[in-house]
Amino acid sequence: MSIVLALVTALLFACGSWLLMQRRLTRIIIGIGLLGHGANLLLITSGGPGGRPPLIGSDPVDTMSDPLPQALALTAIVITFGVTAFLLALGYRSWEITRDDAVENDIEDTMVARREADGPEGPVDDGEPTTSEIGEM
Repeated sequence: MSIVLALVTALLFACGSWLLMQRRLTRIIIGIGLLGHGANLLLITSGGPGGRPPLIGSDPVDTMSDPLPQALALTAIVITFGVTAFLLALGYRSWEITRDDAVENDIEDTMVARREADGPEGPVDDGEPTTSEIGEM
């Protein structure tokens, strides 16, 4: 059974990572949710088999369950909920402003990529605006 859970965890992480690399904000939000579920499943399966409640003095220590993975899973649930709520608010704001949920390229990132691509031989004129031309706009 743990092999099936490990495969499901790997599938959740793989699908979540793939969705995070997309350009649509809704897919990014779903990817974060899948990564959160994968992390929770990983934490719970790492705790081993279930056991008796971890109350000192009630049962032998060997039969008690480990409370740490359960506490970490609850913490991961709260963190995932907070991040998802924040991303949903950003998505709603983006939809209200642009009526689209596509994540656009940043102008500064484009200029840095162009500067690295130019290399030591200097800039190549490809018809795109330069830094000074963007400042004049």
